[in-house]
Amino acid sequence: MKKTKTVLIASDHAGIELKAAIIKALPGWKWQDLGPLNGDRVDYPDFARKLAEKVAADPTLPGILICGSGIGMSIAANKIPGIRAAVVENTVAARLSREHNDANVLCLGSRFIAPAYGAEIASVWLETPFSKDQRHKSRIAKITALETSTCSKPSRKRPF
Repeated sequence: MKKTKTVLIASDHAGIELKAAIIKALPGWKWQDLGPLNGDRVDYPDFARKLAEKVAADPTLPGILICGSGIGMSIAANKIPGIRAAVVENTVAARLSREHNDANVLCLGSRFIAPAYGAEIASVWLETPFSKDQRHKSRIAKITALETSTCSKPSRKRPF
């Protein structure tokens, strides 16, 4: 990816500091900060939805979401059709999430990742292209099919 490319980024209150550290450490990208802008308590699904809908509407835009664990943001973002949000905690997973899964949203956990390492993970993720290998393209197509299949509709029964 070209470094002057726009990157969407958002967090919840737990991710404010990591979000700021990533933006500061990677100045070559055009950051569009979707909030929040202070540390007041917010609900992560609101910010996950805001970012994921923009990524789904414009597939050329990558997105980064940050909360305490990265898990909540990932779950919420993945509810939006067209989103492949990956929780990543190291640079190898960052590279593989792009190469193999064509992840379009990176989710980071601020409670598990030091700011400098979070910036390194984000840099690797942003600079790694999808491999376009046929086996990976086929798997992405199957994931996309799951979004519209009848088997993906939730059951009214709780399994646990």
